[in-house]
Amino acid sequence: MNLVEMVEKNSRLYPRKAAFVEIKTLSKEREEIHWEAFHDRTNRLANALLDRGVTKGDKVFILGKNSINWIEAYFAVLKAGGWVVPLNFRFTNDDIAFCAGVAEPKAFILAEEYGDRAQEMRSQLGTVKEYVIIGKKSVEGMDLLDDVIQGGATGLPDVSLDYGDDCGLYFTSGTTGKPKPVLLTHLNLLSTAIAELTTHDLKEPDRFLMMPPLYHLAIAHLLGTMLAGGTNVLLTEQITPQFLLQAMSDEQISVVFLLVPWALDLLEALDKGVLKKEDYDLSHWQLTHMGAQSIPPSIVQRLKEHFPDMKYDTDYGLSESTGPGPLHLGMENGHKVGAIGKPTMMWDARIVDPDGNDVAQGEVGELVVKGPGVMKAYYKNPELTAETIKDGWLYTGDMSSMDEDGFISIVDRKKDVVICGGENIFPVEVENVILRHPKVFDVAVIGTPDKRLGEKVTAVVDVVPDESMTEEELNAFLEENLPRYKRPRQIIFDKVPRNPTGKIEKPKLRDKYC
Repeated sequence: MNLVEMVEKNSRLYPRKAAFVEIKTLSKEREEIHWEAFHDRTNRLANALLDRGVTKGDKVFILGKNSINWIEAYFAVLKAGGWVVPLNFRFTNDDIAFCAGVAEPKAFILAEEYGDRAQEMRSQLGTVKEYVIIGKKSVEGMDLLDDVIQGGATGLPDVSLDYGDDCGLYFTSGTTGKPKPVLLTHLNLLSTAIAELTTHDLKEPDRFLMMPPLYHLAIAHLLGTMLAGGTNVLLTEQITPQFLLQAMSDEQISVVFLLVPWALDLLEALDKGVLKKEDYDLSHWQLTHMGAQSIPPSIVQRLKEHFPDMKYDTDYGLSESTGPGPLHLGMENGHKVGAIGKPTMMWDARIVDPDGNDVAQGEVGELVVKGPGVMKAYYKNPELTAETIKDGWLYTGDMSSMDEDGFISIVDRKKDVVICGGENIFPVEVENVILRHPKVFDVAVIGTPDKRLGEKVTAVVDVVPDESMTEEELNAFLEENLPRYKRPRQIIFDKVPRNPTGKIEKPKLRDKYC
């Protein structure tokens, strides 16, 4: 069964059950669509795209913030045999033009707020023949999504789909340069849905709160819930601790994925009594999982103090592995929090030296993974593909170690290691210690130039709101908790920039302080 067949099956087995719910936190609007209607609308849109000249293998841009309509566009493109090309809604015009030059899209489905920009860019989007607007505001030469759906024929399109068919082109966030195009197949997307379902033990009654941006491969969390026949609830417009708990209460959420910034905000609100968990019905909440970066154990420990009955899991993945799937901590392994876990079903993992040889247990090397979610290629870039995938093993760029029980921990990104006086210092280790200080809200550690040492460890510290901290105060704490050579030689009090998937944007900090 592929993802297209999954939608058909759910529409047959659970026709009147909610497939998706969209909650707009600021406007207080709530929209719901059941499986039968979702299947019908995506069939109609797929047939309409085919009628407009989109054929199997054609690329279709999708640009917009999370919404039910965005998901409809995604699955309609898959049903038509096209390639979904989700775009980061924070991309500049130059970024979009770059992606268009690589992908050569045939059609563009976009939210109305981007309509005028797309109109201005038409000359740079020369391969695009069809424009479809999500929303109510029409733009000259662009049709509204609902009108296109209404004009489409019913019934599943007569398009043959194979597991090995290409179906997705995901451009990485571009925080280290131009976005890289990751080419995915139907099998890639299905495998990540299976990994989510099996590792989190998802069932048909589950209701998952989806907050990460859909253009990113965190969409795997949503696909896993869909595969189980569950309901995905989209929290849109603004995410705050209050909106989070209110949605979990009102929508009887059983599973939630948190990025580190959201977890920190929630903990801060609970610790200060701004929110009281007793004011919300959280009786359905069974599981929280986190990922997109190394998860500081202190955050999980604080969550468990507030919610002792909550199960916890850590996800690990990257765009090139079709998102989460290769490794999970496992809900039964709370004693190993801090590690990212072990390989999941159908996946394997090793830690290797620069020559590709396995390192000894406990030593640091690069994590490599192999499994059905490994991307097909970097599109149109065979050289970079060959550097990244060797004999089927995906080289992740994550420096890692494995303990005596086989649990793998991320030490840091290969490119983020600070070399101070010849010593390799891994920023994540330092960040995890600093985060244990009760006055620290967030922290990022980078290497900054030093004439004598080459690089020095610099900590950018974001203090808890309404608190104050001095360098002396933090240094006194670190003297008791970190070896001297790992301690920051420079402390800067500033905000820590994070991208929409929660990862620290260290290139921005290096540009600012190096």
